[in-house]
Amino acid sequence: MKKLLIRLLPLVGALCLVSCAKQEGTRVVFETTKGTIELKLYDATPLHRDNFLSLVKEGAYDSLLFHRVIKDFMIQGGDPDSRNAGPGVLLGEGDRPYTVPAEFRLEEGIFHRRGALAAARESDDVNPEQRSSAMQFYIVWGSVFTDERLDYVQQRLDQATDGKVKFTPEMREVYKTVGGTPHLDGQYTVFGEVVSGLDVVDTIQQVATDENDRPLEDVRILRAYVK
Repeated sequence: MKKLLIRLLPLVGALCLVSCAKQEGTRVVFETTKGTIELKLYDATPLHRDNFLSLVKEGAYDSLLFHRVIKDFMIQGGDPDSRNAGPGVLLGEGDRPYTVPAEFRLEEGIFHRRGALAAARESDDVNPEQRSSAMQFYIVWGSVFTDERLDYVQQRLDQATDGKVKFTPEMREVYKTVGGTPHLDGQYTVFGEVVSGLDVVDTIQQVATDENDRPLEDVRILRAYVK
């Protein structure tokens, strides 16, 4: 991704286990070529919330593609260069000329559960502060984890974050029942979640893609608006 990297590891009751404890937040709707996705933006991440809302209100996401899709991982959009991109064009470098400071909120129950809305960013070697892309975002699909796999991810996170990121029992339960991408916790800012249209996310994450993870058939955000 810009190349905004979201790393892979080798490798409705439950949905409310953590998310229902969070504030309601502002709602944003994506009307896409695969259906409608409704998102809730968290008040606990005000910098990302306000930036996203400003972009939505100005129409910045209208007609953009989900330009990077990885099955059982995530769907990514927000590259302004994707609006008029021809078939097969490599995307992922486009953005606004600013970044957003990281807002990690694990202590408030905000993490990479299935349906999480998060900000893409450049890699640590050029972005040690882990600041977020102005425009590019992803919606988590991920997978369901066993205790053994979570233990392995925790070991990897201990190395990557100097032990700063620890899974709580509640987080482990969500990852074991709902799913997500736990290896991204504490490294990419989650600032919202899908409240309706998770089936649409599922449909998108299963589309056929090329060697650069771009869908072979364009999947487009027709319109984004504040509800």
